[in-house]
Amino acid sequence: MPYQDYILLSLLWIAYCVVHSALISITVTDFLERALRDKYRFYRLFFNIFSVGTLVPLFMYSNSARWETELLFSWEGHLRIIQYCLIALAAILVLTGARHYSMLQFLGIQQILQEKSGGGMTGTGGIDNNGVLSAVRHPWYLAVFILLWAKDLNLTGITINLVLSAYLVIGTLLEERKLVFKCGEKYELYQGQVSMFIPLKWLRSRLHT
Repeated sequence: MPYQDYILLSLLWIAYCVVHSALISITVTDFLERALRDKYRFYRLFFNIFSVGTLVPLFMYSNSARWETELLFSWEGHLRIIQYCLIALAAILVLTGARHYSMLQFLGIQQILQEKSGGGMTGTGGIDNNGVLSAVRHPWYLAVFILLWAKDLNLTGITINLVLSAYLVIGTLLEERKLVFKCGEKYELYQGQVSMFIPLKWLRSRLHT
């Protein structure tokens, strides 16, 4: 397959990521909150519907028969054990993270029910540094990163994964900027205590105790 096709595929995924980030940027959300006023409480739900609605056709296109090429990496033999361990780790991160996040808030339903748009993903709307959030600041993003790479990969998969991996890092940094803007020194203190993805600070603290 011509390399131009992979460039096009990359650009499509990059465009999705850019639009996705722009819609939840501080500039856009602050503008919409002022413009929509009380109706802004519906924005999170709209954002989720739009994100899924635009992701489905892109995902279907990326997994169509034209992109089925020879595998470049396969989890075979003893590597299969590592693959299963990685998938199990991702599942643990999702489940333990769900204990600290408000799913209604994440989906945008709580904002509508409470007729307000404020608050964070945690149940209290504040900073939660308990459980898995005492080890990593973004367990769900880490789980997504693991699942991206814990599968057999052809050139198409590697191309998409590179774009999405870069987006996970860039998107997380943008989200952290937004959290610092909203929470100030409290979140900066949390950043100093807990690692973003790899729990090095948590491990270091355990080794010193």
